Amino acid sequence: MQIKSREQLEGGRERVTVVPESLDDLWHLQYVLEPGDRVAGDTTRRIQRNDDQMRDTGGEREHMWVAIAVETVEFHKFANRLRVGGEIVACSREDQLGFHHTLNVEEREEISIDKWWKPDQRERLEEAEEAAESPDVAIATVEEGQAHVHTVAQYGTEERATITGPTGKGEYARERSELFAELATVLKRLEVDAIILAGPGFTKQDAYKYVEQNEPEVADLVTMVDTASVGDRGVHEVLKRGAVADVQQETRIESEAEDIDELTRRIAEGAKAAYGPEEVAKAAEYGAIERLLVLDDRLRQERGPDGEWTVDVDEIVRTAEQKGGEVTVFSSEFPPGQQLSNLGGIAALLRYRLE
Repeated sequence: MQIKSREQLEGGRERVTVVPESLDDLWHLQYVLEPGDRVAGDTTRRIQRNDDQMRDTGGEREHMWVAIAVETVEFHKFANRLRVGGEIVACSREDQLGFHHTLNVEEREEISIDKWWKPDQRERLEEAEEAAESPDVAIATVEEGQAHVHTVAQYGTEERATITGPTGKGEYARERSELFAELATVLKRLEVDAIILAGPGFTKQDAYKYVEQNEPEVADLVTMVDTASVGDRGVHEVLKRGAVADVQQETRIESEAEDIDELTRRIAEGAKAAYGPEEVAKAAEYGAIERLLVLDDRLRQERGPDGEWTVDVDEIVRTAEQKGGEVTVFSSEFPPGQQLSNLGGIAALLRYRLE
C-alpha cells in the first residue's frame, strides 16, 4: 500500500490518500472502510438526470470523479477489486449528486478516504505499507504421485495448482519425471521471491534435483522443509514451523496460527485464557489481557452469528490497549480466524488466570 498524503479535517476526521498496489491491499481496505466514511476517486458512470433533458447514451459510460458516502463494502478477490457503494455527495458533474454509485477500487488506482480513524484501522494501513517490502512466497508440497502449489497472501493462502501422477519408481520413472516437470513449469510461471518445497520422505529431494537440473533459476529460490502431509495440511505445517518467516517476516497468517495454537493449548489445560465477549470484557476491565485476539468481522458488525452482542467490541479493544495489552486482529479468510469464530470471535491470552 502506498500512502500518498494525510490531511486533518474539521471535526477530528482525517483524509488519507492511498494507492493499493496488490490484492492484499484491497483486502486490508475492506476492514478500514465502514458506513459513514467518504471515499473519492475516478470512475466511469452512465449518465442519469432528474429532468426531461435526460439523454440516451447508448450504454456508453463517462469518466468522472466522484465522492460517495459509504454504505456497503465488498471484497471480490477473484475479480481483483473492492466494491464500495453509496450515495454520490460530490462529483465532477453536479447533475449526478444524490444518485447511488458503486466505486470499483482496483490495484494501482488512487482513492482518498475521509473518516474518523480507529487505532486498529491506522495499524492496518501501516501494516499494508510495510508489507509492500515483503517478498512473495510460494509453498509447494510434494509426495509420491501428487504435488500442490499454494501462494501466501495476507488474506490467507491460495491453491494455485494440484498435480497428480502414478506412484512408484522403476517403470514409473518417466511418469514421475513428468510430474516433476509439470511442477517446475508451474513454479516458473509464478512471480515469487521464494519457494518453500515441503513434504514427507525423499520425494521432495528428488523433485528438487529435477528442478535444479532443468530450471536452475527456480531452484535458486527453493528452501526445503520436512512435513508429514501435503496440500492444505502440509501448508499449515510449514506455517506453524516458521519456514515462511525466513523469507517473509511476521506474516499475518503465521502469527495468527501461532496465537490460535497457544490459545487452544491454554484452554485445553485450563490455563490463562478467556474467550467469548462477556468473559473477555471482564478480563479487559481487570487489566488481565496480555494479548487480545479479535476477528476482523467482529470489529465491523454489531451482530454476530448468535445475535447482537451485549458488549462493545471497540470498548474492549480500547480498554485492553490502555491497560498494556497487545491486540491482534484475525483474518476471517484463514483457518485460525475460523477457529476464533467458533470461540465467539474474540478471545484473550491472559497475564493471570481469572477465577
